[in-house]
Parts: sequence; structure tokens; C-alpha cells
Amino acid sequence: MVPAETEALAVELVWSPRAGEVQRLSLHLPSGSTVRQALQAARARAADLPGDPAAMGIWGKACGLDQALRAGDRLELYRPLRVDPKEARRQRYRAQGPRRRG
Repeated sequence: MVPAETEALAVELVWSPRAGEVQRLSLHLPSGSTVRQALQAARARAADLPGDPAAMGIWGKACGLDQALRAGDRLELYRPLRVDPKEARRQRYRAQGPRRRG
């Protein structure tokens, strides 16, 4: 039997360098690895990985660099917003005009 500290855990790192494009990277890390260690391992393999992501999450829930990873986790790196979502809706409304009631 293999000691627990030498077991590897598989995680997926996902990020979007540009709108409409998604990059995925499978990582195999030692058990007990953190988000920080996953990012360090990924930087050696992915040239377009963001240097300082705006935020990050595991399966859509915000996390920090010291968060421990579990097998099967999906680590997501988020880009900063270019436009406030409320302002984007206002702009779309102005462009479309009011909807007609039928």
C-alpha cells in the first residue's frame, strides 16, 4: 500500500484568455497540495496562464491561494470584468429599445 502523503491527486485547471476561448489543463499533484502549488505547477506547462488572476474558484465557489485541493477539483481562474453587468444590460436595452407588449 502507498503512504497517503505520496498519493497523487488529479485536478483540472480552467481559464479563459479571451472571450469565447477556454483553456483546460490536467494536473497531477501530491496529496495535500494547495491552489498556490497548482498554479506554480501549471505555469511551467502553460504559457498563456494569467500571471495574477482577478479571482479564482473551485467549482464556481471563490477560494484563496492557501485552499487545499481534493481529487477531481476544477480550479477556475477568472478574468476581471470589462463592463459592470448592470451597465451592460442598460446598454443592450438602449440598443434594442423597449419591448412591445402583445
